[in-house]
Parts: sequence; C-alpha cells; structure tokens
Amino acid sequence: MMYGQILHQQSPDKCFININVGGYKQRMAHNVLKRFPQTRLGRLLCCRSQEAILELCDDFSPSEMEYYFDRSPLFFCYVLNFYLTGKMHLVDGLCIVSFHQEIEYWGIKERHLDFCCSNKFHELKGLADENCWDQRSDELPLDGLDSSVEELSALEDDEAMFEGSWCGDKRKKIWILSENPGHSPTAKAMAVASLSVVIVSIIAMCIHSMADFHQMDLNEKKIENPVLVFFETFCVLFFSAEFILRLAVAPSARKFLCSPLNIIDVMSIMPFYVTMACDIMNEGENTDLENVGKVVQILRLMRVFRILKLARHSAGLRSLGATLRHSSHEVGQLVLFLSVGISTFSVLIYFVEKESQESVLQTVPIGWWWATISMTTVGYGDTCPVTPAGKLIGTLCIICGLLIVALPITNIYNKFSKFYVRQRHIDLRQSNN
Repeated sequence: MMYGQILHQQSPDKCFININVGGYKQRMAHNVLKRFPQTRLGRLLCCRSQEAILELCDDFSPSEMEYYFDRSPLFFCYVLNFYLTGKMHLVDGLCIVSFHQEIEYWGIKERHLDFCCSNKFHELKGLADENCWDQRSDELPLDGLDSSVEELSALEDDEAMFEGSWCGDKRKKIWILSENPGHSPTAKAMAVASLSVVIVSIIAMCIHSMADFHQMDLNEKKIENPVLVFFETFCVLFFSAEFILRLAVAPSARKFLCSPLNIIDVMSIMPFYVTMACDIMNEGENTDLENVGKVVQILRLMRVFRILKLARHSAGLRSLGATLRHSSHEVGQLVLFLSVGISTFSVLIYFVEKESQESVLQTVPIGWWWATISMTTVGYGDTCPVTPAGKLIGTLCIICGLLIVALPITNIYNKFSKFYVRQRHIDLRQSNN
C-alpha cells in the first residue's frame, strides 16, 4: 500500500486529502484526483515516502495530513474546476506566460483546454513567443558587444586612467575634445575641421582621376597637378598630426591602436608615405624596383580608405559597420541562398539556350554571370535569354531572387535600427556629460 494512502487511512475520511494553496484550504476526493494521475495532485497519491511528497509540494504536515503549496490561491480555483469538469479555462487578467507556467506546475496539459479557450490560448502564446524572440534578437547584439551603458562605462574608465599619469589633466582635456564633439564648442570646431579636411581630401582624389586636370612636363610625361599635390599633402599632414596627437594623449596606446576606426586612419595615411618612399627609390633607377610603379598605383588607390574616416563623425556609418560585423549569420544565409539559386538557374538557362545561335548563354560560367545579375535584380542587359523557355526561366530567376534577397533583410534592418538608436544614445549621453 502506498505511503500517501497509509497516511490518509489515519484520517477520519480516508477518501480525501487536505490541500492548502497559499492559505486557501480544500479537501479533495481520491477518485477525483485519480482521474488525472499525471497531474501534480494525482501523483501525490502514489508517493511512498515523505521525501517524495515534499518533492511535489512545498510543505507537508503529518499531524494535520495537509499538503501545502506556495502558489496563487486565485488560480487554484480554476485548477479545482479542472478536476471537477475535466476542462481548463483561461484566467481573465492573467498574463498568458504566467498562465502557461501555472498549468505546467500543476501538470495540466494544453490539450485539457476547453475549445472556447484553446484557440485564444495558442494565439496569445504565439504572440508572446514572437515578442520574446524579437526581444532576444534585440538583446543578442548587446551580448555580442558592449551595450550603451557598458560603452559609456568604458569611456569613463578610459578617462579614469588619466589620473596619476604623466600630464594627466592636460591629456584628458585634449582626449575629450578629440573624442567627444558634443562636449564643448571647441570640440565641435575640431570635429568640423577634421570633417572638412576629409571631404576636401575626397574631392581632391576624385578630381585627380579626371583627365582635364592632368598635366604634362616638357618631355610629355604625365606629372601631378601642383594644386592637387598641395591639397593632398596638406590633408595627409593634417591627418598625421591629428593621429599622432590622439595617440599621444590616449589613455592606452595599445587599445587605441587596436580600435577599428584608428586602423582606418592608419590605412588612409600610410599610402602617402609609402608612395613617397617608392618615388624616392625609383629616382635612383634601381633595377630591382621595376614593379615600383605598379605598387605606387595600388597604394594610391588605397587613399579611398579616407572615405571611411567619415565614420568617426557619423553615427549612421558606425551603426552600419556594427550591423555588418554582427550580421554574419544573416549575410551567410543570403550568400548561401544566392549560391544555390545561381547554380540552379545557370544550369537551366544553359540547357535551354545552348541550341540557339543568337544566344550568348552558351556555357555554364556565362550562365553564372547572367543568374547573378538577374537574381540581384541588377540586369545589365549584356547577357539575356532569347528563347521562350529561357525567358520563362529568367522570369522565375528574377522572382526567386527578389524573395531570396528579401528574406534576411528584415533581421539586418532591425539590427541596424537597434545599433543606430544605441549609437545616438551614446552620443547624446556624451554630449550631456
């Protein structure tokens, strides 16, 4: 005979057990509980020891033969109704998540919900799960990198590192002026000056590529435009001075040099000095430097990294960079979907177009190019199907491309919005400090 049944035999009425839920007491018949043996109260009847009983309830009084549960007495009224009727109903005013947790505690299954509440329960639960998923999605990037509060705390820690260091007060003042444009009018003026030089450098780089501004020397050899050289030199010297100043006043040189924005600064400055060194070496007509000209051209192209210096003054660009860093999963999915689609449609278009003499889609590699520009909806028009079957496949390719590209865009956009709001919050907090 079970332990619980032996205990109940000692009571005046062995067919009942005493339940106390948060102060609400109720006697329940064995035959009612036995109808649902998998529920928490039904399992009490099968307990063989007091330890087993205490695993199912919060307290047990052998003298009064009373089982105590530290749960909501209001919800237990619905539990009683379930044991009597065999159907569970939603509790008005109770959160669907709390309701689900309560029925799980008492061992009541979702299938026991009455038909009048079942659809509403699953609808509300689906909405709650969706909201929880959105919240986890929003919090995920914050787990992957510092949150707004943590970033602000890191900035405060950086400022605290100046205490006790060499010229700490002066370095701290210059550091704040260079890193926090909203701190004071002087900081704003420095930021505007830096931004203006970046824009001038970009404009000069664009003008340098125009043939109208090219000049020739007496030997009909192309030379640099002196005006553009002046602006180029001025901008690079400004960037160099700014970088050296910020490095000199940085609280931690190692942390400063490892910052992505500072790495961009180095990459925008370095080509100028390397190009200058290569030009000087090239003047010596060293035979080992026959490829110096190509190296110089490549290094000059690296000046395009100066455009990325705008990220230092733009919350949107910084948010875009953070979004790309933390959207590797979504970007990977996009590349995978596109790769499968491109491989499939390139083969299909090859088989339907290879017999046509007018079509240029005569090989699978050409089909790859056509499928790539079609699925990404670019459509250069240099390659296109000419047969009716090819046009039909082209239509399907474009439609599939729209759907594939649209799938991960929502998650990427949500992350961008979150990073942008967070970055704006950081800038606002810095301006108020």
